[in-house]
Amino acid sequence: MAGLRFSTISFLSDYGHGDEFVGVVHSVIRTIAPDVRVIDITHEIAPHDVRAGGLALARSVQYLAPGVALAVVDPGVGTDRRAVVIELADGEAFLVGPDNGLLAPAVAMVGGATGAVVLDNPEYQLPVLGPTFDGRDVFGPAAAQLCLGTPMTEIGTPIDPVQLLPGLLPVSEVQEDGSIRTEILWIDRYGNAQLNLEPEFIEGWPDAVTVEGGRITRNAARVGTFAEIPGGGFGLLVDSYGLVSLAVDRGSAAAELQLAEGDELTLRPSDRPASITSPVTLETESPQTTRPERNDTLGPDRGPGSSGRRRS
Repeated sequence: MAGLRFSTISFLSDYGHGDEFVGVVHSVIRTIAPDVRVIDITHEIAPHDVRAGGLALARSVQYLAPGVALAVVDPGVGTDRRAVVIELADGEAFLVGPDNGLLAPAVAMVGGATGAVVLDNPEYQLPVLGPTFDGRDVFGPAAAQLCLGTPMTEIGTPIDPVQLLPGLLPVSEVQEDGSIRTEILWIDRYGNAQLNLEPEFIEGWPDAVTVEGGRITRNAARVGTFAEIPGGGFGLLVDSYGLVSLAVDRGSAAAELQLAEGDELTLRPSDRPASITSPVTLETESPQTTRPERNDTLGPDRGPGSSGRRRS
């Protein structure tokens, strides 16, 4: 790897793995810079979801190996949207991708851009067979060239970073009654719902918090770990990115509450404990036991369709 400026490209996209797109970009990069390693952050961003891609990149950027981050979620490919390289920390790292707001949250996370270029030099691009695969033809080659040490001003025309399209992210709001209106930024594969809410907003609140959204009103316990969430209940904890998340221990809060990314929730202090469902053991009948006929003395908790689980 002698002579390389960077040895790593971190790659994020909405390409998925059902087609050849990711593999082709890998191969283009390897052809230009054979000694550069490509690390796949994720390629499972929902198709065209620039917001989700930008949030994933922002969550990841401070943990990425030094080098180039290549991000492609590009519903405007082939239009007049710009293809860009963004310089960070005076050249200590670079972001490569479309100027559609995808890169903006990561730029903000690491303290802003120190330079930018529009990728408009065809000498550092593949011949275009059709204007719909800039990951292969424009972004991948640019990322490889940066790793080789090619100046970004050679592969593109400089622009003022203030001209870059900003990312639009929701901001939590404290209401007049002391409640907080927040939004679900991300639902991970476990069904934990990350909120755009820093823990300082609910510092000093009681151990139980009422969560309202749509037709849902539930109490959640403020906890430190998933295991501390009451059985059958919900919890609010600080996740690994320092934001408040709504969770269920060994279950999916999103599935149980039918939540989606972008949903708005309102949090307010509660004087009621978070709901707890007590475990029950169902008795099994032996084959020799004759079961009595059902009658009205069984009571409401033992009627048809009941599991015997107490609701609180």
